[in-house]
Amino acid sequence: MFLKVQLSWNVIISAEDLDAKGLMLQRSIITRLLDDFACKKATKDLGYFSAVTTLDSIGEGKVRQHSGDVLFPVVFSGITFKLFQGEILDGVVYNVLKHGVFLRCGPAEKVYLSNQMMVDYKYVPGENPIFLNNKLSKIGKDVTVRFMVIGTKWLEEEREFQALVSLEGDSLGPIS
Repeated sequence: MFLKVQLSWNVIISAEDLDAKGLMLQRSIITRLLDDFACKKATKDLGYFSAVTTLDSIGEGKVRQHSGDVLFPVVFSGITFKLFQGEILDGVVYNVLKHGVFLRCGPAEKVYLSNQMMVDYKYVPGENPIFLNNKLSKIGKDVTVRFMVIGTKWLEEEREFQALVSLEGDSLGPIS
């Protein structure tokens, strides 16, 4: 699910990037904010950082004594993406294994669909392995699948989520 959030961060601008005209300063603050936003990747509470939508305010800068850099408190709005238990989403299969498949869903890449959670499907080995059911519906590499999130886990070191998903429910499975 996409969430609209408002965040307060501190942006540090090096002394070389400061300009008395103000426009270059604002540009430097926005550029640094976007860089920091992209590097942070995700948090447990908010999910994956997707986009900065508006820069709401820039506070008064404070000079850091040892470096001469200036710290600006900023408030901005943005979009995040987080998986929630019970949510119905679509993902694309990128790896097929004997015991299940891995999917990508937005920025989440560790979405696992176990063969035990796709009851009607049987594993078909080969050069391009797939899962196939009696109605000849296929789940294989590059197939889009609609699923329900059973649970998620936050991985602090990787700054990302793992999700376990299922096809048990109405209108879930491969999408034509």
